[in-house]
Parts: sequence; C-alpha cells; structure tokens
Amino acid sequence: MVALMALIGLICGNRIRALADSYHSHDGGLPPAAVELATAAVAALVAWRVGPPYVCLAVIGVALAVIDWRTSTLPDAITLPAYPIAALALLPTGELPRALAGGAALAGVYGLLWFARPDALGFGDVKLAGLIGMASAALGWPALVAAAFCGQLLGAVYGVALLLTGRGNRHTQFPFGPFMLLGALTTLCLAW
Repeated sequence: MVALMALIGLICGNRIRALADSYHSHDGGLPPAAVELATAAVAALVAWRVGPPYVCLAVIGVALAVIDWRTSTLPDAITLPAYPIAALALLPTGELPRALAGGAALAGVYGLLWFARPDALGFGDVKLAGLIGMASAALGWPALVAAAFCGQLLGAVYGVALLLTGRGNRHTQFPFGPFMLLGALTTLCLAW
C-alpha cells in the first residue's frame, strides 16, 4: 500500500509542478523532479504513519506549499475545494465531528492573529489553518496543538535564520504556509 501511495504521489507531483508553474513566480523554477520526488516521499510517509485517508490531504498540502513558497500565495482555487475533500477523506476515520471542530478552532485562532496584524499574516494562512486543524484534530486534540505549535516554531526558526545570516530583517516577509504545512506533516508522521 505504501509503494502504491508513493507511485500516486509521484504522478500527482508531476501535476503539482505544472500547476505551480502556472502561477506567477518570484523564483527561477524548481530543480528537475524535486516536486515529484517530494510528493512521492510525503505520500508514502503519510500512508505509512497515518493511513491512506490522509494521502489526499498530503498531496494537496504539497501543492499549496510549493505554490506559496514560489509565489507567496495560497490560492482559493485549491484551498477552498480542499475542505469538502478533507471532510470526505476523514469520514472513514470516524472522527469527522472532532476534525470539523478542530478546523474551526485553528482557523479562529489564525483569524484573530490576522485581524491583529494583517501585515504579518495573510488571510490565505487563515484558510489553510482550517485544513490543518481538520487533519490534525482527527488524530486527537493533542495533535492539533502540536501541529499549530510546530508550524509556528518552524516559521520562527526560519525567521531567526534570515536575521542571523543577514538575508532579512525583522520586517522581512516570507510565505508562512510551507511552515504551517511542515508542522502538520511532522505531527501526522509522529502518528499521535
């Protein structure tokens, strides 16, 4: 099953690359096969640690991370349809009510952060938080807290690294979605 999920991830990675290339990018492109291999690895890892229902969400997460990293945008065309997809994917787990509550809770927290400092956090991050909340809360409330904390921690570490290397200052903007998603992936792979 894990090998099959890796193959599906590899195929989806090719589509993710094409999708990412269709958005205006501030970088020079991606290394050959990087997205495909990353998607295959993430799909296999998630299938192994938490099961096939999460693979679809993982693939969507890779797409959003790649696009956000390259363009500083989390497109509604991917984020919004991901909500019903997430609900359908999580339905077999039997934890959909908790997933929906977790999604609302994390989106609410990020909504407050966005309202307090809209220059520091995009509204796309708020919508992404709802998806992350759904996926992690389905594993339990501690997983939701861990996913939220890991995303914030990874973003903060990157920000500090920019400061220490002189590649940024305290006003430097960078896409936060990839760190939120990496925090969620870390939590999922701990199989809370």
